[in-house]
Amino acid sequence: MGQEIINFAHRGASAYCPENTMAAFVKSIELGATGIETDVQVTKDGHLVLIHDETFDRTAGASGWVKDYLLEEIRNLDAGSGFHSDFRGERVPTLEELLQFVKECNIVVNLELKNSIVLYPGIEEKVIAAVRSFDLTAQTIISSFNHYSLALCKQLAPEIKTGILYMEGLYEPWNYARTIGADALHAEHHAVLPEFTADASKHGLVYHPFTVNDPEEMKRLIKAGVAGIITDYPDRLHEVLEAEGSSRK
Repeated sequence: MGQEIINFAHRGASAYCPENTMAAFVKSIELGATGIETDVQVTKDGHLVLIHDETFDRTAGASGWVKDYLLEEIRNLDAGSGFHSDFRGERVPTLEELLQFVKECNIVVNLELKNSIVLYPGIEEKVIAAVRSFDLTAQTIISSFNHYSLALCKQLAPEIKTGILYMEGLYEPWNYARTIGADALHAEHHAVLPEFTADASKHGLVYHPFTVNDPEEMKRLIKAGVAGIITDYPDRLHEVLEAEGSSRK
């Protein structure tokens, strides 16, 4: 994945476009993102779709659970006009659509498995199979708040990096991460300090904190030694990285 700090666009350029849509993913690259973070769930008929919430109410104007909809039904939903009328008709994309885009752009993709509230049996195998089918194992990170799922992913695909999502207060997370074979710490940004990144590095782990939208906090984290930052504003992070000269080449 190179030595540069990865500019992960959180759900795409979600400050400017409806989150987790192809419009947001395309815009993020235009704004300087070098990675995309998104959320993966499973339809009733077993397809992988990109949406954060377990229901459609907030982002796609429909009631009910993702797990109870067929892909054809989901593709008829409007995932754009709730954000702004300019995006009317934007659809909930499939994972395969994003992976094709990632392959064309040669960027990093961080796939968060949304399997804490709804467990989605078999989501790990499905995601891994999709990533392998596009030959993107070296450019992919799988993350989740469900660490049992991450442990399974590492067993199924040791070649794909995994990142444990967590909030503040996890004691010596680099030691914990080793128990499930994780490669990265996807911590809430307040839980990242220079001494933590140094200790993690000694154990072969890197930090990719979320969700960082303030330029001053971005600067603090860069100085702290993070390997990537997840942000709604990839343009802000791009400007900070350019100004800081923070490439690790």
